[in-house]
Amino acid sequence: MPASASLCEDFADHFGSKIHFIRSNIIKGQKSLSIGNNVLILPEEALDSFDLVEAATLGRVFSQVNPTTCFLDPIPTSLFKSFYGSFESEILNIMNSSLQTGIFPAAFKTAVVKPLLKKTNSDPSVFNNYRPVSNLPFLSKVLEKLVFIQLNEFLSQNNVFEINQSGFRTNHSTETALLKIVNDVRCALDTGQISVLVLLDLSAAFDTVDHLILVNRLKSLGLSGTVLKWFESYLMERNFMVSVDTHFSGLHEINCGVPQGSILGPLLFNIYMLPLGNVIRTHNISFHSYADDTQLYIAMSPDDTRPIEALFNCILDVKLWMANNFLQLNQDKTEILVIGPEAKREKQFLKLQELSLSHSETVRNLGVIFDSKLTFIPHIKQVVKTGFYHLKNLARVRPLLSLANMEMLMHAFIMSKVDYCNALLAGLPKTNIRNLQILQNSAARVLTKTRRRAHITPILKSLHWLPICFRIDFKILLTVFKCLNGLAPSYLSDLLVRYEPSRTLRSSGSGLLTIPAVKTKTYGEAAFQHYGPRLWNSLPEDLRAAENINAFKKRLKTHLFNLAFS
Repeated sequence: MPASASLCEDFADHFGSKIHFIRSNIIKGQKSLSIGNNVLILPEEALDSFDLVEAATLGRVFSQVNPTTCFLDPIPTSLFKSFYGSFESEILNIMNSSLQTGIFPAAFKTAVVKPLLKKTNSDPSVFNNYRPVSNLPFLSKVLEKLVFIQLNEFLSQNNVFEINQSGFRTNHSTETALLKIVNDVRCALDTGQISVLVLLDLSAAFDTVDHLILVNRLKSLGLSGTVLKWFESYLMERNFMVSVDTHFSGLHEINCGVPQGSILGPLLFNIYMLPLGNVIRTHNISFHSYADDTQLYIAMSPDDTRPIEALFNCILDVKLWMANNFLQLNQDKTEILVIGPEAKREKQFLKLQELSLSHSETVRNLGVIFDSKLTFIPHIKQVVKTGFYHLKNLARVRPLLSLANMEMLMHAFIMSKVDYCNALLAGLPKTNIRNLQILQNSAARVLTKTRRRAHITPILKSLHWLPICFRIDFKILLTVFKCLNGLAPSYLSDLLVRYEPSRTLRSSGSGLLTIPAVKTKTYGEAAFQHYGPRLWNSLPEDLRAAENINAFKKRLKTHLFNLAFS
């Protein structure tokens, strides 16, 4: 489609009407919900005014914020940053004036939206194949970051955050979230139970957030005075324009949603979703969320189908709560995976059919493919397939690049995919991860221009690449260190118990962990709460006692390197 102002207007109308259509459908389906499911515990403290920002704080934030340039910025951000010292006092005055008056500048409320194809092979003439990518003025993000620091500190001090929400939170990640879920599922399988995992899908969740409900949430968390006034100003009277090449649409109002591309948006969305945890807990269902991705899971006896009924009722209540909060649960895209031995899963399939719930053999969960036996073989196959595709392309340009540049590309396109959430592969049979090792070996050969039949161990050693099984152990041990030093989510830290001997022994105070008893090697020994402590206790005492994370990582790699190549 040739770019033009009319095309920009068509995109703007499409993006706006999509949100309007979703909210209209939600309103039709809204029903009453117990008020208790929307009540939050009020913190003892209140946040009614912002602290004024000092020049040192502003300078630090100014350097941290991503230097992207928006069309609305008067000069390129990189140039603006280089001359920051010349107008530091003026910027500081703008920021503190906003914090003091509770008014978010109107000039910061416009977003430039660029349509981006969701998939490269999608039909570019179909508007539904595009997602809106929003860009905001640089100074607006600096102001947001200053507010984010103070709001986040207030919420953390008052323990407001949902324990089982890992999205956009320090020391949390998709890997920590999935590691907790996989640990729970493996522990259930170790006791002879099976698990049912439900992945809930939301439609345009960030864009349909209701401003009035969000402001009331902020009030219930203790925000008042100038602070609450600032957030009302921040949310209201926003607008956007669509940009394609050098063409632009007119301004269009935004009446709902948290600003895309913003620094505060993800935090505000987490606050908006806070009551959902109470809804799920009333059904005694385990759950975990990562931003708008929520997953429910239960452990159950193979002969007992009652927990599935509780799960079904929980899904209905979640759907109702979401409708009352202008969030649309996409039931067609909600996926269910029953995990356990095939013979034990059959009865649950019948129960799911009775409740009109369809199940899958595999599901994609935060970028990782889960299968019904928790072997992760489909996931590994996908990683290997993608890795060899990229490796083939990299081999073509290898003669043109230096070793350093080529190694950088190898890490970006291949090893980053291999290492993504590799903690979940701990305890798997070596045959399961063999193909990942073949991929790494092939990458090393292409990088060093080595013949296929050359022995791989010296090559990996020369590159200082840990073999796959040691990379997995590295990730597990790093996670254990973080858990023991306050650098990991409490839902993982709580799984580890320090070893306390019944009487004073030489091992007292040596940083050992208790290894829980398990029944099976396949599941119990592979669970993080068993595999992590067992690995940890095998480390030398001076390594376990590392003074900080950087020292630990350096010594750990040396230790594992010696084990791999000695």
